[in-house]
Amino acid sequence: MKLFWFIPTYGDGRYIGSKVGARLTSIEYYKQVAVAADHLGYEGVLLPTGRACEDAWITASFLAEATQNLKFLVALRPGIISPTFAARMAATFDRHSKGRLLINVVAGGDLAELEADGLSLDHDQRYELTNEFLTVWRSLLAGQEVNYEGKHLHIKEASNFYAPLQSPHPPLYFGGSSPAGIEVAANHADVYLTWGEPVDQIKEKIETVRSAYTKVGRSVSFGIRLHVIVRTTEAEAWAAADELLSHLDQEAIEKAQAIYARMDSHGQKRMSQLHDGDRNKLVIEPNLWAGIGLVRGGAGTALVGSAEQVANKMKEYEALGIETFILSGYPHLEESYRVAELLFPLLQTNDSQQPLQGRGEMIAYHYSPSTS
Repeated sequence: MKLFWFIPTYGDGRYIGSKVGARLTSIEYYKQVAVAADHLGYEGVLLPTGRACEDAWITASFLAEATQNLKFLVALRPGIISPTFAARMAATFDRHSKGRLLINVVAGGDLAELEADGLSLDHDQRYELTNEFLTVWRSLLAGQEVNYEGKHLHIKEASNFYAPLQSPHPPLYFGGSSPAGIEVAANHADVYLTWGEPVDQIKEKIETVRSAYTKVGRSVSFGIRLHVIVRTTEAEAWAAADELLSHLDQEAIEKAQAIYARMDSHGQKRMSQLHDGDRNKLVIEPNLWAGIGLVRGGAGTALVGSAEQVANKMKEYEALGIETFILSGYPHLEESYRVAELLFPLLQTNDSQQPLQGRGEMIAYHYSPSTS
């Protein structure tokens, strides 16, 4: 099991949908979160993408300098950037970070946002473009000269002169719940990502994705994106979930849900259907809660419970084939420690993801605290 954390470049705080308890997010704060994740032994961090976020590539470049082992899952946006320029960016980052780059391919799901960035393709056309983009991008990083005539891309005598450290290219992560998205993933991606849906839905999706990969003769591993609210007891965890929404009003929910309803993302529709904007329908199944999705796009579900309950829920997903868990919690600095301290000891993770054992504050300047 690989455990990732999250850099909150769109904002952070103690409550969602409110300025109450909001945290000043700056590169200094992002570095605190990244250094904590590196120190605690998380495999890597995801940096979100979109116009509400700080640029992921520039932010990751700052954070790579401040960390030693942490990997950075950074978005490529077909249609927003050219595949040749994206290849140069990836090769440069990968070399200078000593092979710590992972690529998150994002086709986009909000046409209004995409049109603001100059991209006016419909859902399936964007995946056509993404397929062409990745064909060119992968070929360039593999050291090939590329001449390409596609429906959306026209490339003439392109070469990438500086190879990435990882061969043939940094691993590709891809999320897309539609048939068009799954087809592109099967052709190109190394890791298929899903948002945190109920176990039965994840099982069905994994079977569908595996079948698509088998048809093209490729193997795949799976990852999941989830928030976490973990405490020493279940009661404390649910109280924390309620507290997270305690300053969220109905007007904010309605505004957010109106935005999500216009999107053509199949994954976002699946997230929204879990609760339909209703605060009374947030417990989806035991220890899976959709409260964050009331006002947050994309990953809208959280694992909620005691450490044992959350760990067991993660093991349910792992039994289906999920290997990578990309986690987050509010506020992200403090929760990175809480998750590591409570969950790492209960999970089968890599050697770096073992909790750092401190001795606690000395008693009377003489005695170490007992373990009781």
